[in-house]
Amino acid sequence: MAGRFEGTVVINRPIEEVFAYLAAGVNDRDFSPRVQEIVKKTDGPPGVGTIFVSTVKDAGMTTKREFEITEFEVPRKIRWAERSKNSITAKEGGYDLEPSGAGTKVTIFNVLEGHGIGKLIAPLALRAARKDAPDFAQRIKAAAEK
Repeated sequence: MAGRFEGTVVINRPIEEVFAYLAAGVNDRDFSPRVQEIVKKTDGPPGVGTIFVSTVKDAGMTTKREFEITEFEVPRKIRWAERSKNSITAKEGGYDLEPSGAGTKVTIFNVLEGHGIGKLIAPLALRAARKDAPDFAQRIKAAAEK
């Protein structure tokens, strides 16, 4: 079973600045308390094919995650897919950006999918992610506006 969660926020920065901040990929630690470390594994600027590797702590368990950017449309859209094999993965995710007055409206989403034992706990993870989505979007806003 896969399920989607999303959050939307308006960031008081121009779309180009917000896109650059999110596209860098390594800023996730600024707004996601579960991310302990994240690095860009591939050379060159971010774009389709760029891979990021992170260490994440969820529910007391630490796991390695690997994400690949699958779509990259400056300054409006970033898509990724998790390539690692964990019990729950983000099958797909992304940011959608659009101008909003002097700022930028950002929608983040992820589609979570359980594998093996993860199929049993995926509904709980999805419920928690959906509950946190508005706060997650606000953490992105706070970090991007610094």
